[in-house]
Order: sequence, then C-alpha cells, then structure tokens
Amino acid sequence: MDDVLVVLDGGKVAFAGRRADLDVIASGPSGTETLEGTPVPPEPDEEIVVDGFVMPGAVDRHVHIGLSNPAAVLAGGVTAVRDLGGPPEEIWPLADLSEGPSFDGALVRGVGPIITCRDGYPTRSSWAPPGTGLEVQGTEEAAQAVHDVLARSGVTVVKVALNVDAGPTLTDTELLAICDTAHAAEAIVTVHAQGPGQVERALGAGVDEFAHCPWSERLPDAVIEAMAKRTRIVSTLDIHSFGRQTPELRMALDNLRRFLLAEGSVAYGTDLGNGPIPPGLHGAEALHLFTAGLSPEGILRAITFRPLEVGEPGDLVVLGENPLETVDAYDDVRLVIRGGRPVR
Repeated sequence: MDDVLVVLDGGKVAFAGRRADLDVIASGPSGTETLEGTPVPPEPDEEIVVDGFVMPGAVDRHVHIGLSNPAAVLAGGVTAVRDLGGPPEEIWPLADLSEGPSFDGALVRGVGPIITCRDGYPTRSSWAPPGTGLEVQGTEEAAQAVHDVLARSGVTVVKVALNVDAGPTLTDTELLAICDTAHAAEAIVTVHAQGPGQVERALGAGVDEFAHCPWSERLPDAVIEAMAKRTRIVSTLDIHSFGRQTPELRMALDNLRRFLLAEGSVAYGTDLGNGPIPPGLHGAEALHLFTAGLSPEGILRAITFRPLEVGEPGDLVVLGENPLETVDAYDDVRLVIRGGRPVR
C-alpha cells in the first residue's frame, strides 16, 4: 500500500490507511463520527515522513530482559517483550516502570521465576542470576508456587523447567499440579523441555506452550501432531546457530518444519540475554523461521501482537524493505514508535 498514513492520538492509533481515505472520512458530517461510525482522527501536531514498510510493533515472547538493555531492545524495533524467567524483585519493578510514559525501553511483561524441582534447572546454571528458579518439592509446594506467581497483578503465564540434561526435574504429579492450578486460574503454562521424553511429559500434563522449539531429539510424528493441536511453540532458533549450521539447529528446524505442516502455531522469540543474541528485531531468527517453512505473512504475524487498527496501542515499526518480499527486511529498522512517541 502506497502513501500510508498512521495518525496517533494519546498513545493510541486514531487512523491507519491510505491518506486519501482519511480525506474521505474527514469530509463526512461534522462532529466526532461520520454516518458510517468511523471516528474522525485529530489534526496531527507533528508529521513524520519516512520511506519504508509500516508494521505494527514487534513482540519478542522469550527474553531475559534483566540480562539485556530495554532501551536497546526498543531502538532495535521490538516494542514489547515477555520475560520468561528472572528474579521477581528485579523483573516485576521493571515491568511496572515500563508502563510509564517516560520509560525509555520496550514494554515488559514477566512471568517471574521458573518453577523447578530441588537442584533443577536453571538454579545451577551460570547464566541465571539467583532467584531465576523457584524450587518446589511435592504437589502442595508446586501448587502454592503457582498461586504465588499469579498473585502478582498482570501475570497470566507460569513457566516450568523440564531439563533432564541439566539435572533432576519435576515429578509427573508436581507438573500436573502446576498445570491444573494454573488452568484453574485461567493462566497458561509454558515449558522449557529438554532431553529425552520431556516433551511427552509436558504434553501429558497439559502444558500450553513450548518456550523453545524442541531441539534435543527428533520427535515422533505423532508427538508433533499432538503438539500442533494443543500447544504453541516460541521459536528461539538462532540460539542454536549464531550464524552457523549446528546439529541442534538442524534438529529444531526438522521438528518445527513438521509442526508447521501439522498446522501448529508459532510465536517469535529469541531467548535474548541467554547468549549473544542482539537486542531488537533479529533477522537471523526470521530467516530460520522461513527456512522451516513459515510464509513471509506467517513470520510477520508471529512477530507482531496487534494490528494497526483504531484504538490499538500506538506502537509501530518502519522497515527499509518489505518483509513480505524479503526476510532480510527485519535487519533494516528505520523508525520505531512506542505509545505514540518516536524512538528512532
């Protein structure tokens, strides 16, 4: 679409479409609405003209923001992030600050600590600050941990670890107690599943999302099909690559390719903070998604959260090229606006 105009008012989208269409709306009856009920956007206080592809704000659904820089993330084209595991005394105050108009960074949503067993991942991992993991023992402690995490206002996701490659894991009954408690509170459960049999255990307990595309073994087709029907995958593919071809990347791509063929849903995520992933939109992650078989339209949907429609948050990104024509476009960010404020 050429000659696109997006009008932002009070941090919200007041109009998005062709400039000529705005002229038609504005010439309607006097007052706040035309006869068709279309709001008449206000006259802009400032007009920014930029040549490029306009898209809604981008969301990275797997970061560890305490190990990165929220301002660099925003400047790089990501307007909102979901922190999937960090010390609550650090992440939740940051999430509160990110709600304010003066915050110079991406909007932060956090799940708090990762629920795990005694000495389970990530409590002994060098990358994870103290408090990243919440250890439980027994079904009562497991259920109580979910209540404690969800007691934080705005938290609707619980994360669990099933990493048998790094040590002990939750028992089946503990995992089931976590899923049942979360679902009773209308929250979802996302899981780090690593090692033989862990994906199957997660599916059996009723998890809703895989925080990484499984990479530690080739999953049977029947398991892939069950995942596609009941769960979503957050991609995090380039953490196995960093520009190289690795066995882990090839395994993850094989699993994801079959998941997509089974009509499974994928969300964009990078695991920013856990390894040398650059802040902001990451073209290599988009390229891996394309290699796995996701269409350019599907990649754009996986990266964005809400459309550019009237009443939606005034978050948008302008790319130098059209990502529906080349996935390299995500590496060329020309302008970022969050909450109606230009950033770059």
